[in-house]
Amino acid sequence: MAKRKAQKNDATVDKFLASIKDDQQRTDCQNVLELMKEQTGEPAVMWGKAKVCFGRFHYRGKTSEGDWFHVGFSPRKTDLVLYLHCELEKQGALLEKLGKHKIGKSCLYLTKVRRCTSTDTEKID
Repeated sequence: MAKRKAQKNDATVDKFLASIKDDQQRTDCQNVLELMKEQTGEPAVMWGKAKVCFGRFHYRGKTSEGDWFHVGFSPRKTDLVLYLHCELEKQGALLEKLGKHKIGKSCLYLTKVRRCTSTDTEKID
């Protein structure tokens, strides 16, 4: 069975985030870090070179098996990518509040992080 390239490692999340050159992107990542810590109750750990992740589960598919994280994020050149272990297509009302975004199979690509208040947040199923 195939193994995923990104694996949990001992790299430091704080050091990785401090290395982000763009001030706004670094601030957005810090905000997402705090939100995900609060919502998951899990510590942040690095997976691969650039994924900050929370939680862990074991999966077994038709062609692959291994460990993966529940949620995470990664700053990319043009987007902040959120990795969410849920069906994003069913979250229409929440997605509308985000503004401009793209979705993949279980990824949410944000070009600009919209600041929200506690009344804006809802639980994702």
